Amino acid sequence: MIVSNLFTSYIYQPFFNILVGIYWFISRIGFEPDMGFAVIIFALVIRIIMLPLTLAGDQSETEKQAIIAKIKHLKKEFASNPIRFREEQKKIFKNNPAALVSESITILIQIVIALMLYRIFKTGLEGSDFHLLYDFMPSIPQPINLIFLGRFNLSYPSPTLNLIQSLAIFIYESLHMLLSPQPTSRREFISMGLLMPTISYIIFSFLPSGKKLFIITTIFFSINLLLVKQLLFWYHTYLSPSKKQG
Repeated sequence: MIVSNLFTSYIYQPFFNILVGIYWFISRIGFEPDMGFAVIIFALVIRIIMLPLTLAGDQSETEKQAIIAKIKHLKKEFASNPIRFREEQKKIFKNNPAALVSESITILIQIVIALMLYRIFKTGLEGSDFHLLYDFMPSIPQPINLIFLGRFNLSYPSPTLNLIQSLAIFIYESLHMLLSPQPTSRREFISMGLLMPTISYIIFSFLPSGKKLFIITTIFFSINLLLVKQLLFWYHTYLSPSKKQG
């Protein structure tokens, strides 16, 4: 009960107010109120807020890959001695706490966001959570328009948005493997490029479309971020003035 109250007061309520505030702002600048566009802006706001953590995660990702490589080496070295393998594995984890902590924080944040979005689009925007709006919030026209582009009801599943989400995952994972400095194995391509989008389609097929729209926006944000980082890498590697002088 205490955890639920803390979640509602310090996580769910502020972000619920931000989303509803964006919806109100869209209606005030002359556009037709559409919660779908508010969700897209809301997703971008959250990704921008989390950008420092995302960039820090890139560094920990390199450390994590190094840890995985060491563990694979240990498996071969101590294949006949599982006790020694576990001891050496514990030493690796103990000597690399930053990557593990960063990974744990990222997973925790993703779980919290998933719970928040599920509640927002399942019941919150339909009126059950309007008592959580802050006193200083402007008067919000009700009922809120939950039909995105006049077609997608954000409170119910949508096969079309589900398919777009899976395609976005495929594009991101394919680009990630293509631009990775490490060669991609056939097994990795099948699991990340093919199985992940397929499994995601099945898992998310029963969730509200609002959550899918949020995920689609965040994936395309990640795709653009990945391309920007790659362009910066190419620039500093091949086109920067210091390289030309060298």
